[in-house]
This record gives sequence, structure tokens and C-alpha cells, in this order.
Amino acid sequence: MAHEDFIKGLEGVLAAQSSICFIDGAAGRLTYRGIDIQDLAENSTFEETAYFLLFGQLPKQDELDAFTRQLQAEREVPPEIYTLLRTLPPTATPMEVLRTATSALSAYDPDGHDHSDAANVRKSVRLIAQMTTLTTAYDRIRRGLEPVKPDPSLSMAESFLYGLTGEKPHPSSARVFDVCLILHADHELNASTFAARVIASTLSDVHSAVTGAIGALAGSLHGGANQRVLEMLLEIGELDKVEAYVDNLFANKKKIMGFGHRVYRTMDPRATVLRKFARQLGEDVGNTKWYEMAERIEQLAFARKKLYPNVDFFSAPVFYTLNIPVDLFTPIFACSRISGWVAHILEQLRDNRLIRPLALYTGAEKAEYIPMSDR
Repeated sequence: MAHEDFIKGLEGVLAAQSSICFIDGAAGRLTYRGIDIQDLAENSTFEETAYFLLFGQLPKQDELDAFTRQLQAEREVPPEIYTLLRTLPPTATPMEVLRTATSALSAYDPDGHDHSDAANVRKSVRLIAQMTTLTTAYDRIRRGLEPVKPDPSLSMAESFLYGLTGEKPHPSSARVFDVCLILHADHELNASTFAARVIASTLSDVHSAVTGAIGALAGSLHGGANQRVLEMLLEIGELDKVEAYVDNLFANKKKIMGFGHRVYRTMDPRATVLRKFARQLGEDVGNTKWYEMAERIEQLAFARKKLYPNVDFFSAPVFYTLNIPVDLFTPIFACSRISGWVAHILEQLRDNRLIRPLALYTGAEKAEYIPMSDR
């Protein structure tokens, strides 16, 4: 391979064919299977979006009802998994726990080592349903509380918020959270999705591919960014301190969390949608402070440096307004992105070729082995 063929970070390199997600970075456009993300956020639900990602077409009402019932029926996890959650040390982060528990679920999956397409679809649906249970159950266990038994009558968004508190959420809170799940459901060949496809290409199992994806998502350059946005807002503290904080960052050539994206060269379309819902949520619950701070930072970043926010920037104040613990922000990302991961895993397996790129070697051309006595 020639030096001119090497592209660090694979930026701009075509690595797969996919019909699942399209990003037009220059125009700031994102579609799932051709439908604009704004249309889905305004009109769809996470359940419908997940079905669409998995099966490639919008469901008819009876198909959506059956899929929703399947998700509701699969939310509960085996009792052995709750035992595992209780035995993990309190120093474990929620993402570490989610990764470990997801891996452990494979040993209890009723489809076992059946790697047929039909079995993989069932495993995929099961994992979409179980991800929220794992996240909320561990949060309660670490707080000395019993996990809330999943309520099969609730939507995915309602189930997550219910699983944290044991109280059914206000409809407006559940709707905004549902939109967050839709917006995070897929994003083409991001790091975690690519990791999932690489693992799937070896003909490993669905749980292994999802476990690897969770590991990739945990990184601060990927899913961990929304937590850092909220930590920044908490550090600033008040609206009247925003301008001085932002100016200090720029003066010291430091980055503002939640701004910029590898693909988008304009406004992240997910941030456009979420900004509106973040404001609506703040007004509905009577707490617009975190939204107002985020909006002011956005204004200053554009005025000073022409910077645009990404989806992490407005998801952080939404989650915090919903009283969700800060270290659960990235697991929430996983609870949504699982739908995109499994869609990509299934797509990879249906037209598989082992993903095995080359490396540009930069070491010594020839070296001699030196005996231990001469070193």
C-alpha cells in the first residue's frame, strides 16, 4: 500500500454498502432508509423507527402492534442477570455494567447457538427490549433499591423513565425522551456501528457484536460526549456566567463540549430537532435553566467561531431536566443505538465478507534478533 492511499482514522473511506442510513454532511441531512430524521422525530415513535430500521419498511398498524407487544414481552431479563448486577463492584461505571451484562445475556438467550437469520432477528428484538431494563435495574441496585418490574403496557420511552423511579412519567416527558431515542437510533458507520459490523463479519454471535459496540460507544470521543456537555453546564452553573466561560475557553484554545462533528459541515440535523424539544420540555416542567444556558452557549459559539452543536449538546440538558443521572447519559445512547446496531449486524450477515483491512507498516525494514546475553 502506498503512503498516498493511507487515510488516518479512515476519514472519508467507503468501508461498507448499506441501505440503512444516509448522511449528507454538507447539507446537514440525515435519513433512515430514505426518510428524513425530522419527519421521523415529528411523526414516528421509537418502536416504529426500530421496526423500520430492522425490517426495511414502515409497519402497518397490525405489524407495529405485534412488534410492540414482542418488545414489551421481552423486557424482563433472567434472574441470574440481576444477581450479576448485584455482584459487580460499586466502582463499576454504568457503561461497564451494561457491556458486561449484555455479554452475559448470550448465555441465557433462548435461541442459544442458533445463528440462523430468523434466530438472529429474534435475538435482536430481545436485545432492544432488554437494554433499557439492564440500565435502569443497575441504577436502582447501586442506590440500594429493588429493580422495578417492567410494565408491559408501557412504551420503550415510558418504560425507561418508569424503571428509574417506579412512577409512570408525564406524557410530555415520555414524548421528548421518545424523540431522543429516535434521533440516536442510527448514524451510518460511526465507531460503534463499524465495530459491530467488524465483529459480525467474523460470524461471531449477535451478543458479541453488540458487546463490542457498547465498548466503542463508551469512549469520550463517541457516546461519552453528552455526559461531558452536562458536566460543562454544571461547572458554569448560571446563565450569567456563560459568556465569560466560553470566552475563557476560546482564549485558551480549548474545545467546547458538544460542538463539531466528523461528518457534518453545518448544523447537525438531530440537534435542530432536539433544540425545539429541549425548550418544550423545559417549559412543560417549569425548568428552562439548562436549556437557556445551552442556547446561549450555542449563540456565542456561532458568533465567535461559526461552530455548530451536535446531537450531544442538546440531549444533555434534556436528560438532566428529566432527572436522569449524568452517568446514565451514554447508556441511554446505547438503549437507542441498539436498534441501529442490530440492523447493521443483520445487514452485514446477509451479505457477508470478513472485514480485514490492511495497515501501512512504518517499522524497521530489517532487524536482527539480539541474544539475551548481548542486550
